[in-house]
Amino acid sequence: MTQQTLRTAPRPLAELGLWTKLQREAALEPDLPIIDPHHHVWNDKRGRYLIDELAEDVATGHNIIATLFVQTGENMYRADGPTGMKPVGEVEFVNGIAAMAASGQFGKARLCAGIIGYADLTLGDRVRPVLEALIAAGNGRLRGIRHNLAWDEHQAKLVPGQVRHLALNADYRKGFGHLDPLGLAFDAWLFHPQLPELLDLARAFPQTRIVLNHVGGILGIAQYAGKRDEIFKLWSTSIRDLSKLPNITVKVGGLGMPRCGWDFHLREMPVSSEVLAEAWRPYIETCIEAFGADRCMMESNYPVDKATCGYDVLWNALKRVTSGCSAAEKALMYSDVAARVYRLVL
Repeated sequence: MTQQTLRTAPRPLAELGLWTKLQREAALEPDLPIIDPHHHVWNDKRGRYLIDELAEDVATGHNIIATLFVQTGENMYRADGPTGMKPVGEVEFVNGIAAMAASGQFGKARLCAGIIGYADLTLGDRVRPVLEALIAAGNGRLRGIRHNLAWDEHQAKLVPGQVRHLALNADYRKGFGHLDPLGLAFDAWLFHPQLPELLDLARAFPQTRIVLNHVGGILGIAQYAGKRDEIFKLWSTSIRDLSKLPNITVKVGGLGMPRCGWDFHLREMPVSSEVLAEAWRPYIETCIEAFGADRCMMESNYPVDKATCGYDVLWNALKRVTSGCSAAEKALMYSDVAARVYRLVL
């Protein structure tokens, strides 16, 4: 395998664990309490990322007091039973991790203190018993549902099963209507050209708490490559439109995903938090300006964003961009908004 192939081939998760350690940084503002409102755990073809790996990353110097798990594909689904009920297995699995973390044997952070599960909202009214089963499996930890809205012509070829205009689907909306009556939030994962569809959905369900993932899904590859200024203009207009609806909160992060279009994941050495902060600053500052600190929550999106940097470097990059914010604003964005929106009791 040539050196060039090594640079461009996707790194397995185990390799990323070694690569990210080549760039270690002492935590900035190490006492600032953080609730990481967006991470995953899995054990599949992508590699192993379970409680040991998560606990190791969380213990890299930042004051992580709790985390929130977000669904991640068909991970630990039940092997048997009705198809609609199979995702209950993932919540059962993650609730087990939460119980292990609550013992204190994996560090002080309350890992997976909240859980975002998956339910097929296109089941319409038939999704109600699925949601009730997920709530029961969460043992008081289920906080919401994510049924991905993400669709892009290029991405659809890479990720089978994506559905176009899902947010406008009548059955999907029937299922969506069951979330708020059950006290569940909705995590919205989609790409930036789709943001107007989320706006339409949010207007139709003004009482439902909606959390926009990853600053709205910036794409910078395939047909979007080399168009960063054009994309930023389109994206920022949608962000300002979404911010006018009080039921929407935004997760600020997820910019380390390779599909965002930077080449940081291809480099021999991981870049520093200063480099990342410079690249990410326009997106982070736009979200804070539009939504205000009281509707922004900083996220890691780990281990997906491990493709770009270590957990310590990621939080340093976010802290560098928000260094000019007041102590009250930082408290909101790094912990209080997540606790409020997801109704976490720590």
